[in-house]
Amino acid sequence: MKNFIVPIFIPNISCPTRCVFCDQGLITSERPRIPTPQEIRNVLTRAVNSKKYRRENENQVAFYGGSFTGLTEMRIKLLLAAVKDFLEKGLFKSIRVSTRPDLLDDEKLELMRSCGVKFVELGAQSMDDKVLRATNRGHRVIDTINGFWTLRDKGFLVGIQLMPGLPMETESSFRETIKKTVELKPDSVRLYPTVVIQGTELARMYRQGLFKPLDLDEAIERCAWAVNELERAGIPVIRIGLMSSSALMEKGLVVAGPWHPSFGQMVRSRSFLRRIAGSLSGSVRGKRVALTVHAND
Repeated sequence: MKNFIVPIFIPNISCPTRCVFCDQGLITSERPRIPTPQEIRNVLTRAVNSKKYRRENENQVAFYGGSFTGLTEMRIKLLLAAVKDFLEKGLFKSIRVSTRPDLLDDEKLELMRSCGVKFVELGAQSMDDKVLRATNRGHRVIDTINGFWTLRDKGFLVGIQLMPGLPMETESSFRETIKKTVELKPDSVRLYPTVVIQGTELARMYRQGLFKPLDLDEAIERCAWAVNELERAGIPVIRIGLMSSSALMEKGLVVAGPWHPSFGQMVRSRSFLRRIAGSLSGSVRGKRVALTVHAND
């Protein structure tokens, strides 16, 4: 059964800090405002009437872009109420949201669970406190760990979002981030390699020589290694790289960094190559080898 996720973007809403890398308005092509309940219903109606929609699929509504649990309780009720009829009619099975690990309020979590939220994605970004300080995240690694177990204890499925290539990150610290993530055993991981977006603090740092992003090949190699480690541990990697948008495709908005519209496919190819090389290492030297790949791959 396939997942069909319909995203509703709430850019920069309720985030208590502005991370050095962030300009959600540009990343999502959305104005930084909360959509109205009617706008949400319109988006979901169009999705239900689209060719991709199948009622038998695991159809899900996702609130992305901001810190959902940082919204007021009244705002959360309004947003979730806009989805209620679609859930009751069986058109969508559940809701997922993204948020910060340090903004988890018990009352809001209970409200979310009662209104159909089943999956919470935590914006961990890194499991290195030096990196979190350098990016002005405003939370620590321990907040991510505690937040993860708070959500698990309340019955939510939990995903982790990571950003390879942030300021102060080294290859070894990224490997430690993946190790700590594997230890948590989240239900999914997203990998968003750090790109420099026009108008962000990171763009200023880059222009002043205070930050050097990963080049494309470095990012592919780092993410391919991470994919293999995570999936070997049974953790699905559900997204690799920023989703392409009209804004990101405009000239000059991505200042630097490993941005490519097919980044995820490039990482999957490198990951596959790593697995093949590991399987054949030393056993076929001097021999001709034929590899058969399934058409779906």
